[in-house]
Amino acid sequence: MRPGPRNLITDVAGLRVGNARDDALRSGSTVLLGEAPFACGVNVMGGAPGTRETELLAPDKLVGGVDALVLSGGSAFGLAACDGVSDGLRAMGRGFQIGPVRVPIVPGAIVFDLLNGGDKDWDANPYPALGRAALAAAGADFALGSEGAGTGAMTHRWKGGLGSASAVLEGGITVGALVVVNALGSVTAGETRQFWAAPWELGGEFGGLGLSGPYPAAHEPSPMKRLGEATTIAIVATDAALDKAGLTRLATAAQDGMARAIVPSHTPFDGDLVFAVSTGAKPLPDPALTPFQLGHAAACTLARAIARGVHAASPRPGDLQPCWREG
Repeated sequence: MRPGPRNLITDVAGLRVGNARDDALRSGSTVLLGEAPFACGVNVMGGAPGTRETELLAPDKLVGGVDALVLSGGSAFGLAACDGVSDGLRAMGRGFQIGPVRVPIVPGAIVFDLLNGGDKDWDANPYPALGRAALAAAGADFALGSEGAGTGAMTHRWKGGLGSASAVLEGGITVGALVVVNALGSVTAGETRQFWAAPWELGGEFGGLGLSGPYPAAHEPSPMKRLGEATTIAIVATDAALDKAGLTRLATAAQDGMARAIVPSHTPFDGDLVFAVSTGAKPLPDPALTPFQLGHAAACTLARAIARGVHAASPRPGDLQPCWREG
């Protein structure tokens, strides 16, 4: 397993990511877009999720593909970013066709960043415009850290952020991850700067600290946020041909990566969620073995993406937490 050329989710050919942020608001939105609708599944393990259209992603539901996925700050207000994306896609002629009408399918998930010091005293919800701006910015290259939906993210100790990573398997299949890290839990061990995700780091991509120093055996962080104020939301993607049932299983396996990189994860305070998508470009080399390999790769890649998001966070005036780079 090795990183793709960008070490981003867009190493899965045909996918693009766009970010939009509002520094005064200390929040933003991120969009994943495909060249064509893509199959999608979802797994939710947090106790306080905020979502849109996730019921459509169950294997027994009608819609076979989605046009875009949205990750956003703003708590329940941030779900309106999906409206901006839907409007933009409709203008592009994208969407599920019903007679002469096209309806863009845009599931989304949000994190709570309303108490991060930004100006939240708006008259009109700013998130539809952020969603549409993120859609317009979609491309193969995009910034990590304090960008997009990770603009105002925080964790137990460090400033959070937007992370991404990729992996290319020996058979040529690519797996990528995109994540907003706004967790109740800690991404580093005890009082150290050592990432919990260190065992899965490739090529010094988040500091190259390796496995130096003993990991505390009984790390028990006290909650730094209240109910509903935390959440890590993620997307894992692959070019392997998987249907909605296979992608639901891939999203479930990827949750292991969240648990490896954030301690604790999946708490009643978090809305932890993973979408899984497939462009369907490559057939499974081994239908019996490849799904096992993909699940392992998705978990490893998501753990790396989480650490990269915190590692890439940048300081801005008014921050309530330090950046890992300055710790």
